[in-house]
Order: sequence, then C-alpha cells, then structure tokens
Amino acid sequence: MICFLHKGYTFGVEGKIASHTVSVSSLLPSPSCSPSTSKASSRKSTLEVIHKHGPCSPLVQDHNPLNHTEVLLQDESRVKWIQSQSSNGGDGLKASASVSLPAKSGITIGTGNYIVTIGLGTPKKDLTLVFDTGSGLTWTQCEPCVVSCYTQSEPIFNPSQSSSYANISCASTSCSQLGGSGCSGSTCLYSITYGDQSFSRGFFATEKLTITPTEVIDNFEFGCGQDNSGLFGRAAGLIGLSDNSISFVEQTAAKYGKYFSYCLPSSTSYTGHLTFVKDGGAASSVSFTPLSTVPQSSQFYGISILGISVGGNPLSIPSTVFSSGGAIIDSGTVITRLPPTAYSALRTAFRNAMANYTMAPAFSFLDTCYDFSKESTITVPLITFSFAGGVDAELDPSGVFYVVKASQVCLAFAPNRADSNLGIYGNTQQKTFEVVYDVAGRKLGFGSNGCS
Repeated sequence: MICFLHKGYTFGVEGKIASHTVSVSSLLPSPSCSPSTSKASSRKSTLEVIHKHGPCSPLVQDHNPLNHTEVLLQDESRVKWIQSQSSNGGDGLKASASVSLPAKSGITIGTGNYIVTIGLGTPKKDLTLVFDTGSGLTWTQCEPCVVSCYTQSEPIFNPSQSSSYANISCASTSCSQLGGSGCSGSTCLYSITYGDQSFSRGFFATEKLTITPTEVIDNFEFGCGQDNSGLFGRAAGLIGLSDNSISFVEQTAAKYGKYFSYCLPSSTSYTGHLTFVKDGGAASSVSFTPLSTVPQSSQFYGISILGISVGGNPLSIPSTVFSSGGAIIDSGTVITRLPPTAYSALRTAFRNAMANYTMAPAFSFLDTCYDFSKESTITVPLITFSFAGGVDAELDPSGVFYVVKASQVCLAFAPNRADSNLGIYGNTQQKTFEVVYDVAGRKLGFGSNGCS
C-alpha cells in the first residue's frame, strides 16, 4: 500500500485515512482539569459530564493513582451481570425486587464511569450522580439513613428539609411498576442490589429535580435510600437512563421526547456533556443506526454491528458472527466486548499494523499491550465500526487504547467467551463522539468531535 503523511493522518491509495499519528503524551491523563468550552455546554438542558476519577471530579479526595486492576475487575462483573440479564429472561426491575447491577468500587471511584451534578428538592441541594444507560432507577442516599449510609462527598439529602418531597403510596401504579419491592405501612419501598452485593434500599418518592436553573422537573420519581452499602465511591447515587418505565428518559418523555445525547471526553482531564433535547437538536453531522431490542432485556439499548475495519481494510468476519449474539451500547462498561471470532481478526490486524512497536506484558484480560515510553509520537491504524443503516464510526485514538502507563498501553477490546454471547460497545470506544439516543424514534446516532 502506498501511503503519504499529511497533518498526522496517513492516507491509503484511495485517499481514505488509514492511520492517525498522535503524541504519546496526548494519550496520558494530565494532572490538571481543562473544562470543555464546547458549543454544547452553552445549550440549555445540558449537564457537564466528568470522569469520576479525574482532576475535574468533585469526588476525588486524594490523588492516589487509579487502580487499573480494580477497574477491569469491576468491568468484568458488570459485563457478567448484563449478559446474565439478557440470557436468563430477567428484565431489570420488573423481574424481582432485588436487581443485580454491578458495583462502583470505592477504591476506584473512576471505574470508567461518568458523573453529572443535578439539584434535588426545594430549596435545591446539589448531588453528584453516576449516569448509567444500563439501569432505570434513579436514587440517592437520604437522611436519616435509618439503617446505613456510606460516605459521600456532598451532604446527604434530607427530605424533611425539602417542601417538595412526597412518599409514593403503595397503591399507586408507579409502585407496582417497581415489581413488588414491598411496603412500609402505605409507603412504597424500593430495593436494588448490585453485582458485588452492594445495594440501596429505601422509600420510593417524588421530588423536584433541577437540571439547570431554567429546567425543572416536578414530581420526579426516585429512590430515597435509607440503607445503602457497598462500593459506590463518594457519588451520592445514580441517574438511570435505560429504556424502562421508571427511568429518567421515560419520566421526562413529555418534556424531552425520550431524546438525549452525551459526549465522553478523550481523557479524565477534560469534561464532556449530557444533554436532554426535545426537538432532536443533533448536528447534521450525526448519522443514525436503528436501535434494536435485546431479547428478554428490553431496558438495554441494542445496536447491530455489521463489521470492523483496521487501517481502512475491512476484516473478513462472517456477518453471522455479529448477529448470533447481538450487541448493546452501554455507558458503564469500559472495554468493548466482541465475539471471539471478531476479536481474533481485529487483534491480528492491529498487531500487524503495530509491528514496529515494542510489545509489553498483557494487563488483566487485555492481551495486546505496547511500551510507548521511549516514543514521542506513534502511528495508530484507524479502527472503524460499521453499524446497520450505513453508519461508520471511526474511533478516536483515545478510543482505541486503555492506558495503564506509558510503558503499558493496551488495545481496549476483549473477547466474549463465545460468539453467541451478547456483545457490548463500551465507553472507551465512545470517547469524543456525540452519542445521540433517539429512544422514541428507535435510533442511535454518532457524530464526530462531540466534545469540542
């Protein structure tokens, strides 16, 4: 292949971009925060998105390095939970009062998860919550913590000091949609259990939720946690953006039309955004692929991966490899999980393209790692995912690697056990894209440079 270099891109013969040349330092996190100055941050109904463990995070107490082993162990537990939900007929909260979701480790409050700050109550109190497209219930810890609360960074929400708080009655439809979590007298209770037995239990209630000073949602249904335990780090709780009856998306359908988008920043040192827009304010540069329903697990956002290219060359993977297990997109899984047949083809092509670089030992379940400590710039083959509907997502260099340290930079993909397992398109690969969820229109969009 004849290549020529132009502005950090290598073009193949057909003039298509085949690789990126990037500085190694740009892949490493910076110790200082550089907030985004993007157009998106000035739109109304927009929250700033921050990586839980970066210098921009309000939750970080000390500057201990991120425990990457722990991050990837947490990632494994989340993947196992998602896959068990999709294969055993469990349907999130409806299946049982005790829902298994993966935990957010206290040591690694940055398990590849992203946080936003919202206001709750009257007068409003700011709370920092993990946002999660894989779960429905929004909850926060509440005083008086009848049983137990873990340590969080902000003061714990006190419903007795809010004039807009109300418990939900056991007789209400909302309570029955929780799937019979139980009652205390006439008050509805909720209970949600996460993968490592972390949990939150308490009163199911309504409250005023403030997104921005001009965007307020009255009577928002949420869990007011009186018994909370586990590895949630210092976040106050979680905001559920999945596709089920009690999620934020469904509750705000009249206001935002079941439409939201986010951009996850290229590094923990930058900020992104989470935006709720009713009239679909997506830029014209966004291309849409159909959202599909995952069998037995409708709360997840299903997508159809058709193929992968490395350096502009499509990998020869039979289409049935991707269709046999199907796939979802998930904001809380760090590393994309592929059918083993597809992963093997990707790994081979990537290793061939990176043959000039020194390999480093594997890290956890990441088996293709490089030592870039002596390099100032590297040339990385372009990786493109093709989705149904003619959508091609060209990954940003930050979406190709999981960086442990300069001497151990790993390909950020992993194989499932079998081609028939559910694939998961994780948050590393989503970095820098405007990812648009048009839930009402059943389509998912990708736009480039979403954070800038």
